[in-house]
Amino acid sequence: MASCIRAHKGGEDHGPGPGRLARKAPHVRTRWVTFDCFGTLVDWRSGFATILTPLFGARTPEAMAAYDGHERRLEIETPHRPYRDVLTSGLLLAAGEIGVSLTEAQARQLPERWATMPVFDDVEAMLAGLRADGYRLAVLTNCDEDLFAGTHGTFRAPFDLVVTAERVADYKPSPSHFRRFRRVSGVKDGDWVHVANSWYHDITPARDLGIPHVWLDRDDTGEPATSALAHLHAAPGVREAIATLHRGAV
Repeated sequence: MASCIRAHKGGEDHGPGPGRLARKAPHVRTRWVTFDCFGTLVDWRSGFATILTPLFGARTPEAMAAYDGHERRLEIETPHRPYRDVLTSGLLLAAGEIGVSLTEAQARQLPERWATMPVFDDVEAMLAGLRADGYRLAVLTNCDEDLFAGTHGTFRAPFDLVVTAERVADYKPSPSHFRRFRRVSGVKDGDWVHVANSWYHDITPARDLGIPHVWLDRDDTGEPATSALAHLHAAPGVREAIATLHRGAV
């Protein structure tokens, strides 16, 4: 991923060689769109189901629901757990909750097959359109560096900046990803919109931090739509929603 710009541990925030985030002249306005990845850009529900069905069979929906609760609890524990461990431990706990026998080796299939989860069919056209409009694109993900690297390679073009849970040693809905992105990118107020599916992980902290946002509500979770600045159910409307938010910020 030659163009993936990261903040490296123990040193200055920078990117590898030609992919480095170039310094902009003061008069040049750089606008950013950040995305959550899994659930927003990548179809984690169908991806999870494909990975878990050989292990849970007809009880896969139960396992996924149980896993979701355990993942949230594991992510707020201290000290910070790598996401690979969260996936494995969460799945073992979910199996125990619903009474399915599962070995640790079987549970490790979830992180091992992480990169097989598909990008939503409507995503690439949206990303291409935003790039054509001049936006820089970034991902704020509750994922580790190595796991996201596999997923990153499934997109047609690399993102300009990636902030992982491993990098900030924290998980959304904590504001750490958002604060890290603001510091590394140098984005100005009014030049940043965040797009995400999860009300809990992304839209709530974006609202709390005053970050303009588009709720790409693929799961139809039932929170009040009027609480988001823009509310959509599919990617084709995101480009116009972002343009509208930026027009309002001028």
